This record gives sequence, C-alpha cells and structure tokens, in this order.
Amino acid sequence: MAQTDEPEWARLNRAHWDSVVPVHVASDFYDLAPLRAGEGRLYPIEEAELPRIAPDGWAGLRVLHLQCHFGADTLVLAQRGAEVVGLDFSMPAVLQARALADELGLADRSRFVCADVYDARHALPDPEGFDVVYTTWGTIGWLPDIAEWARIIAWFLKPGGRLYFADGHPSAFVFDEVPDGAPAALLDGGPALFPAPRFSYFETAPLQLDEAADYADPDAVLEVSRTIEFMHPLGQTLTALIDAGLSLDFVHEHDAVPWPMFSALVPRGDGLWQWPATAWLPLGMSLGATRRPADPSDR
Repeated sequence: MAQTDEPEWARLNRAHWDSVVPVHVASDFYDLAPLRAGEGRLYPIEEAELPRIAPDGWAGLRVLHLQCHFGADTLVLAQRGAEVVGLDFSMPAVLQARALADELGLADRSRFVCADVYDARHALPDPEGFDVVYTTWGTIGWLPDIAEWARIIAWFLKPGGRLYFADGHPSAFVFDEVPDGAPAALLDGGPALFPAPRFSYFETAPLQLDEAADYADPDAVLEVSRTIEFMHPLGQTLTALIDAGLSLDFVHEHDAVPWPMFSALVPRGDGLWQWPATAWLPLGMSLGATRRPADPSDR
C-alpha cells in the first residue's frame, strides 16, 4: 500500500503502473495463450541465455522475480518447476498475478508480494534464500539508487546464486522520437526518422516524463501518464553489482528489444523489435552474475 510519506517518484510511478495493469492484461501485447496452455515462453533473448543461469533446469530452484508486474514471466518459471516469489509495488498487478496463478494451478509454487524494491528486505525477510534473482525489461529506469538495488539482489542470493538481468540499453535511452517541426534525418533513406537525442547519457537528475501512449496499447487512454524515471550508465550498473559482491559471468548487448522503443523499429516476428536495416546502436542489454562467497577478511 502506498505511504503518504513516500517520495514523489515512487508515488507517481506507482499510480502510473496501477493504472496500466488492466490495459496490459487486456492487450494483445501480453500474449497469455501459451502460458494458459501450459507452454509459457519468455522472449528469445531470455530463452537463449537462461540455460547459462540454470544449466540443470529450473526444477527445485527458488527464484525471486523483482518488479514482476502481473506475474506472467514469473509463472513461466513456475511452470518449468521453480518455486517462485514475485515482488511488485503495484497492488493491482500483484492481485492479477495471484489470480493468474490460481487460474493456472500454480499457486502452490508461487507467491506474490506487494512492496517497493527498496522495501523488499522488510517485506520478504529471507536473506540468502534464493538460487536465482530474475529481473527484466523496464526495471532499473524506475529506481533512483542503483547501488542499493545491487545490494538488495546480493542480500537475497545464496552464495553461488545467480542473477539474470535484461533491460533496455542505457545508450538507447538517450534518444526519443523527433519532435514535430524539428530537423530530422531519414533512417536508412526513409521513410522512418532516426530518433533524436533528448537526454544526457550521464544525467543524474530525475527525468520528468509525460507520455500519453502506452507501449502495450497505443490507443489506450492512460489515467496517469506522468512518470519520473532515471538514467543509469552501463558502467554504473556493472560496478554496483561488483561492489555488492557479485561476479559478472556475461554481459551482452542486443539490437532488438521486446517493445517498440522507437516508432522507427520494426517487428522481427518473434516478439522483438529491431532497426529496419542498419543496427545503429544497441537497444537492449543483458547480463548474468554470480554472488561471490563472503570474504572472511571483510568481517
């Protein structure tokens, strides 16, 4: 439940995500048919990389999914045998996740908790309780303190436990759609316009945004369109994880993402959007990391 003394970024972003839950559940963007058929799948990027996170499969693993939204991906992992806990700060999303788990007969292998990421240790007091922490797509851009995010991940992981993280590439978040009337270059000769620089890659101030269109349903009328978001350079994120006690296993950059980040992108046919021709800059990134055993010299 939202607190009256919570910071503006949390209050505003929570209201936004509360309002989009029914839009997302009803949209074609989130295709729940495979999940309901017992054959839930993730995006191709995750499917290609997750065997490195769980090489022996998911059966018996305890998985914490941070910022799980309404639990679709969480329940894919439950279908594969994991014991999952999904955490999200939107109560409508958590209620929808619980209902979906009941519908799918996965309530015995899943639990959904309503809490802000920064309150996760209080809402879920289970230190070193998880084999895997999983967090993907549209996550850290909503969080102001990336070092604390990394410490929370490390706190939940068993020694030797694994993190899987995927999100938009921070270099892509520098760009936005070309404003009306602004000079613009055609992308690969047209007809699409190359996105225009809008934000500094190294911006430290919160970004005050007001975007009427939703990625899942551009025609939906959003009750709350204002959000406050944050830039996190790639080096900052990687260093935060290392400082928190994790070792990086891989870092990958991708020329596709699972939503139309820019209007110039085209669907690839597998749930991802990519540049129409030349891959001008990375759109997504992903990484795997392992929590290092505690160093006795640090005590």
